[in-house]
Amino acid sequence: MLARFSLVYERFCRIAVMVFVVNVAMFAHTLLGAFVVGFFPSVAAAHTVYRDWLLAEDRAWKTRQVWRRFHSAWRTELKPANLFGWFQAAVGLLLLFDYRVMNWHATGVFDYALAGVLLLAIVVFVLFFDMSWVLRAHYAERGSWVVRASLAAVIARPLCSVMLAMTAFLTLWVWYNWPGVMMVFGLALPFFCTTMLVCSFARLPGVPRPQEAARSRAVSGR
Repeated sequence: MLARFSLVYERFCRIAVMVFVVNVAMFAHTLLGAFVVGFFPSVAAAHTVYRDWLLAEDRAWKTRQVWRRFHSAWRTELKPANLFGWFQAAVGLLLLFDYRVMNWHATGVFDYALAGVLLLAIVVFVLFFDMSWVLRAHYAERGSWVVRASLAAVIARPLCSVMLAMTAFLTLWVWYNWPGVMMVFGLALPFFCTTMLVCSFARLPGVPRPQEAARSRAVSGR
C-alpha cells in the first residue's frame, strides 16, 4: 500500500514539475516573440508537449527534455499557430464586443434574448478554443478541418464539453482564491487538464485514452 502511494505521489510530482516547466517556457517564449508573435506558438507548443508526453512509453521526462521539445515545437509553430490563433482571437473579440454592445443598449425582450444567444455563443467559443488546440496537436490537418472537427466534437461529445466548461470555471475560481497557483502554473495547468479530458472523453480516432496508454505500457513492460 505504501509502495503504491509512493509511486502515485512520484508521478504526481513529475507531472507538477513538467507543468511548471511548460509554464516557464510559455512565459519565456511569449516574451521572445514580443507577445504578438510568441503567444499562440507557445499555446501550440504546450499542447504538443502534452501530446508527446501522453503518448510516450516513458513519461519520466526531465526538465531539459520538456524544454527542448517545447522550443522545437514553438519554432515550428511560429507561422501556422499565429494564423490559427489570431483568427480565433478576432472571432472571440467580435463576440465579446457584440455581447457588450447588446447588453449596454438592450431595451426590450428581444434585445435581452439576443444577448443571451451571444452569451451562449461565447461559451461555445471557449469550448471550441479548448478543443481545437488539442485536436490541432494530435492531427496534422488543415486549419479548416480542425475548426469543423472541433465544433463537431463540442456538440457531439456533451460530457466532454460539460467537463471542459467545469474546468474553465474551476480554473477561474482557483486563480481568484489562490493567485499563487496562477503565478506558478499559469495557463499550462488548464491546458494540461484540457488535454487529459479531451483524450479521455472525446473519443478521438487514433488517440488512445490515458488509461489505455498506461495499460499498454504496463503490458509491454512485462
